[in-house]
Amino acid sequence: MNISSFYPVLCTPRLQESRAFYTEWFGFEDAFVSDWYVSLRRPGPPDLELGLLEAGHPTLPEGYRARSAQGTLLNFEVADADAAWERLVVEGGLEPVLSLRSEGFGQRHFIVADPTGVLVDVITPIAPSEEFAAQFLD
Repeated sequence: MNISSFYPVLCTPRLQESRAFYTEWFGFEDAFVSDWYVSLRRPGPPDLELGLLEAGHPTLPEGYRARSAQGTLLNFEVADADAAWERLVVEGGLEPVLSLRSEGFGQRHFIVADPTGVLVDVITPIAPSEEFAAQFLD
């Protein structure tokens, strides 16, 4: 199989609020907008794409309509998690789900949630502890 593209599509009952969240806070731009689907792009490099789909839309199989994305964690790797914390949480007022901290497994990060509860993990890689360094497979 030759994959030419990969991007997540989140089902949401709050389409316009979700669109505003990702455009305002994470720099995405509208690529396609309808009343049931929004395609967002963030020019790169790297080029990033994110789709938002109205949760009750009939394009979804019947048993999956009206569901929101659950158990989803979107990782955004940035150069400086501390600066992102300042902009998004301190100045921007987003509510952290997990406060800014350094992890032994090699991340400095924090987590916020989008309007439908999808978790957004803002990460800067850091050196892992010796315990975790041995687990990286290079």
